[in-house]
Amino acid sequence: MKIVMFTDAYWPRVNGVTVSVDSFSRALAKAGHRVLIVCAHYPGEAPPASSGRGEAEGPEVIRVPSRAFFISREDRMAKFSKWFWVTRQVEKFEPDIIHLNSEFIIAEFGFYYGTLHRVPTIYTFHTLWEDYAANYIPWAPPSLLRRLAGGILKSMIKRAYKVIAPTLQIQEEIKKYNIEKEVFLLPTGLDPDFFEHDRAEVSWFRERLEGQFPVLRGRRILLFAGRVAKEKNIEFLLEILPSILAKHPECLLLIVGDGPHLETLRKEAEEGGISGHVVFSGYLDRKDLALAYGMAEIFVFPSLTETQGLVTLEAMLSGTPVVAIGEQGTLMVMGGDNGGFMVKNDKAEFTARVFELLENPELRRLKAEEAQRHAQAWSIEGTTRKLEKIYEQTIASFRGEFGEPVIPVWEFLAKKLKTGDDEP
Repeated sequence: MKIVMFTDAYWPRVNGVTVSVDSFSRALAKAGHRVLIVCAHYPGEAPPASSGRGEAEGPEVIRVPSRAFFISREDRMAKFSKWFWVTRQVEKFEPDIIHLNSEFIIAEFGFYYGTLHRVPTIYTFHTLWEDYAANYIPWAPPSLLRRLAGGILKSMIKRAYKVIAPTLQIQEEIKKYNIEKEVFLLPTGLDPDFFEHDRAEVSWFRERLEGQFPVLRGRRILLFAGRVAKEKNIEFLLEILPSILAKHPECLLLIVGDGPHLETLRKEAEEGGISGHVVFSGYLDRKDLALAYGMAEIFVFPSLTETQGLVTLEAMLSGTPVVAIGEQGTLMVMGGDNGGFMVKNDKAEFTARVFELLENPELRRLKAEEAQRHAQAWSIEGTTRKLEKIYEQTIASFRGEFGEPVIPVWEFLAKKLKTGDDEP
């Protein structure tokens, strides 16, 4: 099977969509399928063209020339003028199915190709943009942003042949649009082997990190990992940290990630007199992040708007117990006190659970083992097998309804003429 994944977010951009696309694309390639990723080019990274297979059994990648995205310094927006070039590159691949993982210009390229060549498009609804939009454009009226975001999402659902929902909450959200569409429930899978740590390797990584941040030496680490943005509710951790330090001054909060809220949090830590007990590491390489989970005492996660809860799963696969607020994706991932404690949005309860794990080594050990067992349900092998079946069913249904893929007449003409279509 030949699959093209269209996504605005891909490495070096770090977020849940990137992890989802990367995890599934590599697992599909490993299973014998050919996978092509069409994504935005980031300055200083791979050139804006097809980079071929990055490694054995990996996906092929086409990076589309892009420009800065005015509402987010971390993101890029593909240049719409490159639609013809993208189409020509994808034609060479001859996909059986188009998988859309974003809602912006890259997605429009995917819709265009699918319509032109009669290839089915399936859309994964990753992000609750109606809830998130105000965090990106705070100067606009929230009601207007919700209507605009809702309109975009409704258009995506309506135009896609099938839809994938990674969580039950998103599956329910899709129903409110009142569009007759088959929706598959499929959470993102993770590779458990990636998060298995050799203790010596974790110790080596900690020594290296301590060289960069000496304040980490001898401290018990409470770890947060994720995008440093307002919707992650990281202020919650800064507010409960003084209470934790009063009882356990050996603790330190390590915040891994970057984002638009970073400087605000630095300032709040300084104003709260806890800057000596908080380390902002910035982004870590995926392999280093896996080791960071392994060196943490507890993974603390206060997000109220998490779509899938992938970082919680990563921590659990690493054998690190979790204390998290039970909302949205976290609620689905933990399903109760599995691998730690799922609490209400309550500072006293959150702090009390942190104390339990800090003060009871046997409880922490049992919760660590439970975390690894529980997270195995999200193994990438199992979720990829489900995705393969979804693709097969979608392709068969589409071809039964609309027929086989077609080749536009102009494609034959383009092969006769040298149009320079290999240049972005």
